Amino acid sequence: MPMKIDRLTAIRQHLYAHGATPITALAIAVDASLATLRRDLAALESDGVIERIHGGARLAQGANIELAFEQRERTSFTEKRQIGALAFSLLRPNTTIFLDSGTTVLQLARRLRLEPLPLTAVTNGLPVATELMHVPSVQVIVLGGELRRENASIVGPHAEAQLDRMHFDQLFIGAGAIGDDATIYTMNLAEAALNARMLARSQQRVLLADAGKFGHLSSHVVAPLAGVTDLIVDAELPAPWRRRVGELGVRLRLAGA
Repeated sequence: MPMKIDRLTAIRQHLYAHGATPITALAIAVDASLATLRRDLAALESDGVIERIHGGARLAQGANIELAFEQRERTSFTEKRQIGALAFSLLRPNTTIFLDSGTTVLQLARRLRLEPLPLTAVTNGLPVATELMHVPSVQVIVLGGELRRENASIVGPHAEAQLDRMHFDQLFIGAGAIGDDATIYTMNLAEAALNARMLARSQQRVLLADAGKFGHLSSHVVAPLAGVTDLIVDAELPAPWRRRVGELGVRLRLAGA
């Protein structure tokens, strides 16, 4: 596995330094066979990192930074992309939305980049901002504050104070875990505090979470699951959880069903 990771990194770094590159030249640069390189490029393309062009490849728009949460982003990738697509269908033109820094929310940002809408998008996620920075119809506002490198996100008291002066028509938020106590958790105290403020400042609060997040605990409480208005999850969510979500009064939306 380390060899695989090293080669994928080499491909990204080469495309960053040299721009669009023919397949044959790229294979020489990373010391891989054409067959192996094509498999690597297919994996990177599915992750939204690169784009295939005629006879070659280039970095996808918005993929020119190395993300600390790269490995998490690959987990349940298909489910996250399905969830992001369903979340996109909820967007309303000419509204103000908040997109948090989670990897599932990033898939929503990528879909918005492909099918732009006139929106104001506020975020504390640097990858989200990067995805949307060249979309003319989307006004992007990034919270100021402390950089949390592990999640490529902005947190801290300055970001919290900025949130306290704002209101959002829709919030799209991820979760580190959703416990059997029907509570949303995250691994970081600063993230938990900021997420709680996002929920308090938003009219429609949409939680994006793949089924693998359910039934687990993490370090810090964000809010009760009943504190969101909508839950978008993949079709692998077990029936008992589906019933429980309904009992909590949360609208359940199944992606990829």
